[in-house]
Amino acid sequence: MMVDLILTICMVTNPDSCREERLTYQARNSLAQCVMLSTPYVAQWAGNHPNWKVKSWKCGWPDERKQKI
Repeated sequence: MMVDLILTICMVTNPDSCREERLTYQARNSLAQCVMLSTPYVAQWAGNHPNWKVKSWKCGWPDERKQKI
């Protein structure tokens, strides 16, 4: 089962310019567990994208993304 880690990210040089970034990976359990175990993934993403600041994050099922489009 796949889960999306949904990051709200903002540009370091323009904090009002924000967007959503989704990282999809294999889920082990619930969305709550995803949130609890997501810190290393968030830190890795932030380290690889120094021009962006992670404002917040949450987890969601990929199917929810399709319903919003």
